Amino acid sequence: MKVADLILELQDMNPEADVHFAYNYGDHWRTEVAPKATRVYTGKVQYSEYHRMDKIAEDDEDCYEDEGDCESDANVRRVVVLA
Repeated sequence: MKVADLILELQDMNPEADVHFAYNYGDHWRTEVAPKATRVYTGKVQYSEYHRMDKIAEDDEDCYEDEGDCESDANVRRVVVLA
């Protein structure tokens, strides 16, 4: 989904409605939980083989000086994050 797609989806919704995000809790019953979104920010993500999905790329953890600047890493992408 692109930001433009999100804007289109939200334009007809109640501007006073709360915003939540959903994910599978990972329990035995595969409960889908929906905590309240508390912030929106621009972040960096990169694909994690271990998780089989994108994860937040932390500069001090995932981008090492001896490997070059994280911004030039083709695996790291800037995205909009709802948290």
